Amino acid sequence: MKKTAAKTLTYSVMHLIVAFTVAYVLTRDWRAALAIGMVEPIFQTIAFALHERAWSKAEARAAAANGGTLAVASRSIAS
Repeated sequence: MKKTAAKTLTYSVMHLIVAFTVAYVLTRDWRAALAIGMVEPIFQTIAFALHERAWSKAEARAAAANGGTLAVASRSIAS
């Protein structure tokens, strides 16, 4: 759980910076950019956390179905 929390925090900081920068480039208004840059990443961070939780549960279910080991499919790519 600590890893997911750390990933969520770093993702939200990165997303905040990107959202603010893009909004500022598009609007040239730092107030609008700040508003957009604060609101949008909050919802994206929540979505990211839920997405990570869903993947963790899916991996746990797959591991349980395989007798406690997670089977990873691999394939070779022919050049």
